Amino acid sequence: MKILWNDKIVDESEVRIDTEDRGYQFGDGIYEVIRIYEGLLYMEEEHLERFWHCADKIRLTLPFTKEEFSQRLHHFAEEVGIENGRLYFQITHGTAKPRLHDFPDAKEVMPVLTADIQTANRPVEKLEKGIRGGFVTDKRWLHCDIKSISLLGNILALNEAKENGYDDAVLVRDGIVTETSASNLWMVKEGILYTHPDGELILPGITKIKVRELATTLGIQLIEEPFTKEQLIEADECFKTSSVAEVMPIVSIDGKNIGKGTPGTVTKQLQKAYIDAIEESVKKM
Repeated sequence: MKILWNDKIVDESEVRIDTEDRGYQFGDGIYEVIRIYEGLLYMEEEHLERFWHCADKIRLTLPFTKEEFSQRLHHFAEEVGIENGRLYFQITHGTAKPRLHDFPDAKEVMPVLTADIQTANRPVEKLEKGIRGGFVTDKRWLHCDIKSISLLGNILALNEAKENGYDDAVLVRDGIVTETSASNLWMVKEGILYTHPDGELILPGITKIKVRELATTLGIQLIEEPFTKEQLIEADECFKTSSVAEVMPIVSIDGKNIGKGTPGTVTKQLQKAYIDAIEESVKKM
């Protein structure tokens, strides 16, 4: 497999990460995942914008401009040649010795970038049938708006849900539903779409940006406000969104059906509109 390592494209076996890299020792880094459709890096601009915002939040000075980085990613994608997949990239604060908790001097330590591209196909069966969620207490830190490579809290939540026989964790903090283990969460009640507002308790999703736009186009009323686990159980529909999951129905939570226990009308509308938007973007390439 080919890896983008800083400014070089190399074989995976050539990559060397120092044992004192701050990403390895502290989880001190950020990442992004961009879906590739027919060679198109979908919503690339929005992903890069979030990447830059997150870098600012962790005091990480990126060693390239957005334009330079975009060119690097496109060159890498062309070199790998996967038409439909997912592009993962991350950057850490780099290696500083001796090991100290303080952020290193940006003039002395170079950040470390790595990226890979792997095949990823649309999860058609799950999109058609939906998945099962399970409530899990949201014990993560209070900077969920940073797309940090330190994902232990998310991993523990997903693992707890899986151990209980569910496909994903529906996270609850102080009675309020926040998101799932790696996606934004939505519910529909009486034709109105609800989702948790952006802030420090959730990650501001890129697919969420697109769903907002699509809801407006389709004339679906959207309210961004917190809702409880009890309100979610009484909802007519529920789904999660992410670049990988797209618009994924959640048909039951804790073994209780949401609505009829099948993907709902609004969910299906947004699924179709989302796929149509991707296809339209591909045509404009």
